[in-house]
Amino acid sequence: MRIGVPKETWPGETRVALIPAGVAALIKTGLDVAVEEGAGAAAGFLDPAYQAQGATLLPRAALIESADVLLTVRVPQTTGLRRGQAVIGFADPLGQPQGVQAIASTGATLFSMELMPRITRAQSMDALSSMATIAGYKGVLLAANALPRMFPMLMTAAGTVAAARVFVMGAGVAGLQAIASARRLGAKVEAYDVRPAVKEEVQSLGARFVELPLEAAEAEGAGGYAKAQDESFYRRQREMMLKVVAESDVVITTALIPGKRAPILLTTEMVEAMQPGSVVVDLAAERGGNCELTRPDETVLHRGVTVLGPSNPASLVPYHASQMYSKNIITFLLHLLGKDGATQPALSVNADDEITRETLLTHHGAIVHPRVRELLA
Repeated sequence: MRIGVPKETWPGETRVALIPAGVAALIKTGLDVAVEEGAGAAAGFLDPAYQAQGATLLPRAALIESADVLLTVRVPQTTGLRRGQAVIGFADPLGQPQGVQAIASTGATLFSMELMPRITRAQSMDALSSMATIAGYKGVLLAANALPRMFPMLMTAAGTVAAARVFVMGAGVAGLQAIASARRLGAKVEAYDVRPAVKEEVQSLGARFVELPLEAAEAEGAGGYAKAQDESFYRRQREMMLKVVAESDVVITTALIPGKRAPILLTTEMVEAMQPGSVVVDLAAERGGNCELTRPDETVLHRGVTVLGPSNPASLVPYHASQMYSKNIITFLLHLLGKDGATQPALSVNADDEITRETLLTHHGAIVHPRVRELLA
């Protein structure tokens, strides 16, 4: 069985699905690995490193034609895909289900890394959490770079420098990493999440949990993700949060709802209440943003406040993002191949297994995932 790793073609995508160290791990299981020429260069992994681990270098057309399984960061267009071939990667099935339909028409089997269930067995395959960790870390560095003041409190001969105040909206994986990173830089950190259950996690990182007298209906959905609320809830939330935002030097927003547009948490009025020189980093920019003023991958300056909206923050740290993603996707691939260490590995599509069932989008020319089928209907 040949595993193929194509070069990413999505604009601005610098990650690679498999790093050289992962090649050796797959070859040990009896797999053949081919990598497109230059696939890892943008992430710092050069072709000789792949060859040294036993990978074959191929041009794109030959790689896609010969591979039994394609490992990708973002699932490529349907060009060259065929029946009997499997593709694994981020497919955005809930946001762009038409792309899933197009791949189904080729007959290829498609697995979505976004839909990995949040269960104990799948923790090492959870690529969303891996990339959110990178995003939370990088978001803080972007804010620190744009802020015209320092994060830590310093007592110097020239006087005392007050610590910057950072407010993190959303305490999922990205939010918690942002809290930890801002605290390491010495900032005074506050955080809010619609799920009261995360209060202890926020406090354990040394931040203050902002409590609002709001009742959220079923704040936590399947897999521990925050659940979308109605507009009246978000309106009341914004009204109560205005004071906290106004007192913050940095606001980092991280609220994402799978398959939906990101909720507006930060209005223009709230941004205008911040002091000139303040910074907003919107880590939900790819889904429209949590801030009304966000424009993906642009820097917006509004009344002295800088609004940053990186749409793919993980690609700003491609070396370690690729390292983490490679581990996730290898573990998932080996799960699909079975754990018996067979000399002749074969991909198994076992619908009785929760991990396989929840990530499987297309098989034998049909869309098999119920949520995607519902969206298309």
